[in-house]
Amino acid sequence: MRPLDAAEIVDLESYARLRPDYRRRVIEYKRGRRLAVGDRVSLLFEDRETLRFQVQEMLLVERISDPEKVQHELDVYNELVPGDGELSATLFIEVGEPEQIRAELDRLVGIDEHLLLLVGEGASTHAIRARFDPRQIESDRISAVQYVRFALPAEAVARFCDPAVRARIRVDHPAYEQEVLLPPGVRASLVATLTREPKPLLPIPSAPARAPDEIEFETPRVRVLRAGGSPERWIVEPRPPCSLLSAEPELLAELALALQRAVARLAERHGAVRVEAAKLARDLPLRWHLTATPR
Repeated sequence: MRPLDAAEIVDLESYARLRPDYRRRVIEYKRGRRLAVGDRVSLLFEDRETLRFQVQEMLLVERISDPEKVQHELDVYNELVPGDGELSATLFIEVGEPEQIRAELDRLVGIDEHLLLLVGEGASTHAIRARFDPRQIESDRISAVQYVRFALPAEAVARFCDPAVRARIRVDHPAYEQEVLLPPGVRASLVATLTREPKPLLPIPSAPARAPDEIEFETPRVRVLRAGGSPERWIVEPRPPCSLLSAEPELLAELALALQRAVARLAERHGAVRVEAAKLARDLPLRWHLTATPR
């Protein structure tokens, strides 16, 4: 399953407008991916859509719009996106009585070694032990929220996708022994996770239309463009386009002069310039990209 990409994240203003209906759909979607294992443990199976919701909510609450900070949040939550042949889940230890929370968590220390997904029955059962996030594990205490993964071998995936084969979750901790069959609805949602990506519950934002390039200066054979009309990003290229190997020596000399002139003009206005050549190959057009940078 692909990690989440910044292009799939809706800006804060749009999200605030879309949130009520989106939140309703996500709650319903999560309901079909939640499994109670006894009265103390529950699992919410994650995928791109459940995690996208968490990212959008975090950005909204923290009022995060800076691209680098948005990417940081994506990096954090992308660690929970299941890989090929994987199921990932958030495990909750649920204690209703506040005064019992610490004692109950202490009682379940070591649960990271006692959570399994069982596919099949008898001698042919695939027993897939959950892998907990090692950063959350301590020898003498646990937190009420844990992140877990089940890595299914290819044969187990095929059997899990067959509704005729029993599949269940088991906790075999000495202080908490529970086993529950995966309900058909939850299992169908998890089969979808293993076989395809979920349909987006929130519309993926369309890329804004790019502004046209504007001419800074030109000659009959060379031109310098402001990329998208930007005063800080310019392009130097021959006209008509040609590759480095097909360019005549005279054209290369004219391009060099245009590049020198463009760098001087950008540097005078902005301080310094970074110059990058486009990827060069026998049949690719010759082009330089100039970006103004602080001195």
